Amino acid sequence: MLPHSESPRARFAWAFALAIVVGAVWEVAGRRSASLLLPSATETLAALWRLVVTRDLWSALWLSNQALLAGFPAAMAAGVAVGLVLARWRTIDRWLDVYLDILLVVPKSALMPLVIIAFGVGPLARTLVVFMFGPWIIDHLRLAQGKGQPIRADGPPTHLMTKKGTPTMGGLMILSGLIVATLLWANLRNAYVWIVLAVTIGFGFVGFYDDYLKVSKQTHAGFSGRTRLLIEALIAVAACLCFVWLGRDPSATALAMPFFKDFTINLGLFYALFGMFIIVGAGNAVNLTDGLDGLAIVPVMIASASFGLIAYLAGNAVFSEYLQIRYVAGTGELAVLCGAVLGAGLGFLWFNAPPASIFMGDTGSLALGGMLGAIAVATKHEIVLAVIGGLFVVEALSVIVQVASFKLTGKRIFRMAPIHHHYEQKGWTEPQIVIRFWIISVVLALAGLATLKLR
Repeated sequence: MLPHSESPRARFAWAFALAIVVGAVWEVAGRRSASLLLPSATETLAALWRLVVTRDLWSALWLSNQALLAGFPAAMAAGVAVGLVLARWRTIDRWLDVYLDILLVVPKSALMPLVIIAFGVGPLARTLVVFMFGPWIIDHLRLAQGKGQPIRADGPPTHLMTKKGTPTMGGLMILSGLIVATLLWANLRNAYVWIVLAVTIGFGFVGFYDDYLKVSKQTHAGFSGRTRLLIEALIAVAACLCFVWLGRDPSATALAMPFFKDFTINLGLFYALFGMFIIVGAGNAVNLTDGLDGLAIVPVMIASASFGLIAYLAGNAVFSEYLQIRYVAGTGELAVLCGAVLGAGLGFLWFNAPPASIFMGDTGSLALGGMLGAIAVATKHEIVLAVIGGLFVVEALSVIVQVASFKLTGKRIFRMAPIHHHYEQKGWTEPQIVIRFWIISVVLALAGLATLKLR
């Protein structure tokens, strides 16, 4: 704040001095970074002056205002209408057609790309939708499920007292907001959007059926693990084959390595199997992480925000060339799906924060993990997913190592697996584990994003 003064001249002098300091810092930072993302202050002022002199600025601002004042309020109005009539498909189709007509005629200004606005403004609408319908969904799930999600008898003893009777299938709240928001905000002519959405819904159906069996039979076993993995594998392989077909060049089956500009490994026909492993592994890793209130949803949101940025950069020819990453035309639209997860996840976290009113269940964890895996494969950042989603990797590895050690030696490495239960047994409180794992997720996300520049 500027110091209080009666004199307008003194206040103006302080404001002018502050502007000089900010401008100097901006100039130095811009020249030091030499980045397309951060031009220097003089370069920015020169570009603005050229726009004013040539009168291009006013036409660009007018186009941007048209997009904001006409297109997006109309989209919001359509979104609220769709949310209120989810059960009536004809009404949804009618509103969706109206939105598409508006979207096709609204000009898109180069100064304000549609995907950025959809990613930034959209989460607010998705969060509000989950807030609006969250209590209603929770009440109906609690009545329908009766005793709620069955709690593992061999799990932490405190869960039998603190989590018993809590309804599950909360992933329906996230998926409903994600699907509706994607239909309203994303470009529905983009094949990548439909492929990733199909993986998300397919994995969601698998998780929903598993949750249904658990609740109806009051057992934590669900249905056969082999059958579940087989269905997930078929969905993932189909998605990977579609990604390869969309690429239509030899690099579509190449595996890019972080920190290297040109070093890739062409997997050929085995790429579909590798992509399947990434997608199925991501889905089940998130599923294993979902064991404490709020533990899975925030790392998923962090990873979604990171891959939203990656998808936009990989789908932009200028930025991908500058960063020396693989350019995949069309993947920029996947940022809208990532924004949908971010917004719906915020709304869900309101009800899933400790003590949770509802659990995500396999319905949400499998769907969100599968979606992250599919986006990583589509954007050719499969290895980076292991860094950004490192928390999920550690959770999955803790289970694998625990089972393998017990079968081979009869001894357990951890007190309980997944690893968050190990720390529970060591005496950490649930909020301690959850918040510390959130911090780890943020650090890993920053490390994963650093691979875009460090080459």
